[in-house]
Amino acid sequence: MKVLLQYVLGLGACLAVVCYFVKIRWVNPWRIRRSLKAQGIGGPKPSIVCGNLWEMQRIQAVKNTATPDIDGDYTSTLFPYFDLWRKRYGSVYTYSTGNKQHLYVNHPELVKEMNHCSSSHLGKPSYVTKRLAPLLGNGILRSNGHFWAQQRKIVAPEFFMDKVKGMVGLMVESTELLTKKWRASIESEVGRVAEVKAEEDLRSVSADVISKACFGSSYMKGKEIFSKLRTLQKVISKQSFLFESPAFRLIPTRQQKKIESLEEEIESLIWDTVRAREGECHEEWKDLLQLILEGAINNDINNNASKKFIVDNCKNIYFAGHESTAIAASWCLVLLALHPEWQDKIRAEMANVRGKLDADSVHKLKTVNMVIQEVLRLYPPAAFVSREALQDTKIGHITVPRGMCIWTLISTLHRDTDIWGSDANKFNPERFANGILSACKFPQVYIPFGLGPRLCLGKHFALTQLKIIVALIVSKFSFSLSPKYKHSPAYRMIVEPGKGVHLLIRKYEK
Repeated sequence: MKVLLQYVLGLGACLAVVCYFVKIRWVNPWRIRRSLKAQGIGGPKPSIVCGNLWEMQRIQAVKNTATPDIDGDYTSTLFPYFDLWRKRYGSVYTYSTGNKQHLYVNHPELVKEMNHCSSSHLGKPSYVTKRLAPLLGNGILRSNGHFWAQQRKIVAPEFFMDKVKGMVGLMVESTELLTKKWRASIESEVGRVAEVKAEEDLRSVSADVISKACFGSSYMKGKEIFSKLRTLQKVISKQSFLFESPAFRLIPTRQQKKIESLEEEIESLIWDTVRAREGECHEEWKDLLQLILEGAINNDINNNASKKFIVDNCKNIYFAGHESTAIAASWCLVLLALHPEWQDKIRAEMANVRGKLDADSVHKLKTVNMVIQEVLRLYPPAAFVSREALQDTKIGHITVPRGMCIWTLISTLHRDTDIWGSDANKFNPERFANGILSACKFPQVYIPFGLGPRLCLGKHFALTQLKIIVALIVSKFSFSLSPKYKHSPAYRMIVEPGKGVHLLIRKYEK
């Protein structure tokens, strides 16, 4: 009797697991797809177990052999499944990655509607943020709801325009270290032409600025942190969260062990930096680290939670504050190297700036701003706006069920010929001569810094730093692409030059 009872209980447990599996893998996804189909939204037919994962991997494998054209839309190479399905099903469709259902949205009016949704309705997708946890913790880039709002209240004021203006001197100082290094490289060459790998030096500049402005230290002190964050970014990017089945992540791997080791090392290094600041107080000028420390104290949380709050937000600022800006600056130099006439236009503008760059003169650099806006249109570092419906949410005429993930592919919007004209894939900064509102048919689709309540907090910081980097480099050097440069955009959480930026540089002679 006892054996029979155990057998019945075991069988019941197995049936419960099977029922749960059927519910999350088939019943729930089927209900969501039926709801969307009733609203006129179609998409590729998924399998019961893996949704469209295998199809995505198959399409990606075929396209990986293609060489992207520098004047073409790289999304057809990096994200070929989205490109293929958009052509087949239109600018709004649904697809599946197993138990997760996704809504692809690239319709201008719906993007505009998403911009008006509150953070309580649309947050960061939970399965994506779980993958990024080792890199970002539960900091402002990854969290949702009240905890996100709490962190935003602390971090956002540091990046208001009046604060950013006070950082211009630091940005100029850090960029001039780079120009001195490049000048020395040129002088050491017999032909007075040097080859540089620009993106590495641009990362150093950007990291130096964020270290001094937000953490009261130099890049050299944080160099190991930035290096390990970059390594961790590369390791995580090898496990694409766009189409890998969540079930596969349950299996321990050598990569997973490396991720955990790097995470521990980074947190230890950041905490050492934080402890070095304990007891310091600068009432006349508080940097971001001090505000984070005070925020942890004022929110009345226990010691362990307080430490995590501090470390996680430092990780977010260290990473986001320098990586995206450095990559955007790299793309600026690539496109300016291909279009030397715009180098000349920037130099002509800089000739009107007397003395050193300051907050007022940086604001007046219209040509530099046009170039940056166009580069961010063609090569926005962020590939997507990704959201998860935290509750049933209305976006335009579509009711999005709770738990559904929404993806907007930024580069597709930025290169749509119906929106930007027949030259949408061409580098043409003149389109921004009268600002963003006049640059295209639907200005709401220009979203290099995201959209809605979760618009990038560092937008003003990044744009100001980019203006200074581009203006100073172009005013001091003329440059072209080296034969070593291979155009190969790569998606490693952000879209970067996959094989680096090799430039041939010369001193600019007036």
